[in-house]
Amino acid sequence: MSLTAARVIAPLGTAGKLFAFALDVGRGLFRRPFQTREFIQQAWFIASVTIIPTALVAIPFGAVIALQVGGLIKQFGAQSFTGSASVLAVIQQAGPIATALLIAGAGGSAIAADLGARKIREELDAMMVLGIDPIQRLVVPRVLACMLVAVFLNGMVSVVGVAGGYVFNVILQDGTPGAYLASFTALAQLPDVWIGMIKALVFGLIAAIVAAYKGMNAAGGPKGVGDAVNESVVITFLLLFVVNFTLSTIYLQVVPPKTG
Repeated sequence: MSLTAARVIAPLGTAGKLFAFALDVGRGLFRRPFQTREFIQQAWFIASVTIIPTALVAIPFGAVIALQVGGLIKQFGAQSFTGSASVLAVIQQAGPIATALLIAGAGGSAIAADLGARKIREELDAMMVLGIDPIQRLVVPRVLACMLVAVFLNGMVSVVGVAGGYVFNVILQDGTPGAYLASFTALAQLPDVWIGMIKALVFGLIAAIVAAYKGMNAAGGPKGVGDAVNESVVITFLLLFVVNFTLSTIYLQVVPPKTG
């Protein structure tokens, strides 16, 4: 096989291995015993490293969306819909994406570094020799922890983003507080909240699986661990935007938009 052909086929092989690893994680979810203590520890750790950055990121997200949407809507003379448009943008798109970026950048990188360090110290090989499945023992609790924390962080981002948009719209754009709040129900509906939660759940799953896969396949000493962390973050970002586009398209086809 030529070098060019090998370079073309290599990403396909990596994608196949990642998919097979995801299937192994899926099977590990139903195996017992469940590592409750590891799950709680990982959920607390991931939340501790992501909650403050996520809250800080949510404020400018909501502010930028409120300023941009409010400015555009004002040109059409529909200021009464500023609140609902901002809420839709934050809940459906900005909230899950901001959550995913922080989960992948902070939580995912920590998972990849931890498992990568265990790999180069041959701890994972020692566990397999002892008959302990590393996927069930280490990966499954981390995946579930990422999914749980992502859902809660998405709720926090949505609340902080909407509140930030409200403040900036009322203060900087001379919006009416009552009109901003009353317009929430004009275009927004309950399924918009559900799709945001589903996106966050899926994004947390993807970030954790990619990070765990790259960490458990790290090689080449400490440099290999650093490379695995960088690759996991980049791959996760690419997958998140593709999956976000897919989920948004499906949602818009399945759930009809609410008319004012």
